Amino acid sequence: MENGTAEEKQLNTAQMLIKCLEAEGVKYIFGIPGEENLEVMSAISNSNIKFVTTRHEQGAAFMADVYGRLTGNAGVCLSTLGPGATNLVTGVADADSDGSPVVAITGQVGTERMHITSHQFLDLCKMFEPITKRSKQVVRPDTVSEIVRIAFKYAESEKPGACHIDLPVNISKMPVSVGEKPLQKKVPPKEHADLSSIEDAASEVFKAKNPVILAGIGAIRAKASKAVTEFATQLKIPVINTMMSKGIIPFDNKYSMWTIGIPQKDYVNKIIEAADLVITVGYDIVEYAPAKWNINRDVQIVHIDARPAHINKLYQPVVEVVGDISDSLYNIMRRTTRKVEPIKALELKAKMIDEHESYANDNAFPMKPQRILQDVRKVMGPHDIVISDVGAHKMWIARHYNCYEPNTCIISNGFATMGIGVPGAIAAKLINPEKKVLAIVGDGGFMMNNQELETALRIGTPIVVLIFNDSHYGLIKWKQEDQYGKSCFVDFTDPDFVMMAESFYGKGYRIEKAEDLIPTLEEAFKQKVPVVIDCKVDYNENMKLTRHLKEVYQSL
Repeated sequence: MENGTAEEKQLNTAQMLIKCLEAEGVKYIFGIPGEENLEVMSAISNSNIKFVTTRHEQGAAFMADVYGRLTGNAGVCLSTLGPGATNLVTGVADADSDGSPVVAITGQVGTERMHITSHQFLDLCKMFEPITKRSKQVVRPDTVSEIVRIAFKYAESEKPGACHIDLPVNISKMPVSVGEKPLQKKVPPKEHADLSSIEDAASEVFKAKNPVILAGIGAIRAKASKAVTEFATQLKIPVINTMMSKGIIPFDNKYSMWTIGIPQKDYVNKIIEAADLVITVGYDIVEYAPAKWNINRDVQIVHIDARPAHINKLYQPVVEVVGDISDSLYNIMRRTTRKVEPIKALELKAKMIDEHESYANDNAFPMKPQRILQDVRKVMGPHDIVISDVGAHKMWIARHYNCYEPNTCIISNGFATMGIGVPGAIAAKLINPEKKVLAIVGDGGFMMNNQELETALRIGTPIVVLIFNDSHYGLIKWKQEDQYGKSCFVDFTDPDFVMMAESFYGKGYRIEKAEDLIPTLEEAFKQKVPVVIDCKVDYNENMKLTRHLKEVYQSL
């Protein structure tokens, strides 16, 4: 081989890194360039991967987080060293806790500076270790293909999460060996549960007088919605979903009992408490702890998931069915039968429906959260996507915004991180341009990452942001009032959100009466630029709900 040809084929470490990302199928990288990743940025500029420049690294991590959750493929975020890397931490931790596949890449000082006190140097591998599945530094050019493959393999394998790659600036410029190539990405075959566990589970279902299904986010990742729906419908078993698994069964299905997980005990708590068998499907204890529904350790549990049961003294299944979730459900369904309707659960659902629909024509202003979400549901189609930020509104969304399909209401409820709403909506719109994407945020959470509205405008993702405006950190105020009868240190003053939206060259609307929300939402979704809707919310409903549910729970 001639020297010229060899030189043309020889890549440096940064270039090989990007070749490896291409081999993994990466389409977008979210982040902010820095001095220590200049070689990486140069390599990206010559790649078919699109770099989305964000206004804050936390926004980049949240975009990667939601991208990973919606697609099942690792979202990639990038920062420079030091403060750039520390800004990624919250979004990376959120992804790891919530089970979203993410690969975070950081720049780093040269290896010749790591043994001494050095400008902007932090041991990033140690920093990311507790919040990732794998955290690796590239210290030799010829290891980059292995490190990238490790990161994606672990990020995307069940339970998905975050991985981290740290690339020192001097290593990024070094040549890799001629002929070095990315490692091939291989998707492992589905694993199937053993027959004995299937038969044991079928036996438990057959014997149960009052079973209930508790479906978690793992069932959505496994694309098991159809199987869960058929299993529940054929066997007449009520289904309760966690916040993160909304839509696993259509909310208007007869056996859908909607969402569990708000701090107060609700109608659905009565359903699960009355169960003599809880069939957990893709359930993750980070979503809704066993202490919330098995405090007396007397519930029989059948665990159906792609991985073995968690270790928890309140979560001790009598049967574990470990393998492809849909395959397991269909196999159990073939081996058992149930003909008795869950009368009490269906009666409770009728009460839930009546209560929720009673707010449909409530024209009070500031608007009640129940009415806001009724109106949002009327505007959003079955396939459209709501991204919930974290705050008091999240509890109302969990309780009152019902879904027809999985991944149409994204809630962070493992790490439960404020600030995810706006950047998360941008990622959702980027990969679903044909769908309406609505970020529902509190005024507190909106102010944490509202700068990403400029990113949305620049990259052409016309999201709509609906602000529940109460000039408080509403969820904390709610908890303070519940525990102490008063609140403190949760008040603030908001800017003019309409003017703010327009200063970002977007569109702003202010709701003045309840009847205006639906037409405003409809108008907002016709815009070609990001839209902010400022809606005053009546959070006196928070404590009213607390009192109401105490009365309901005692009366049922």
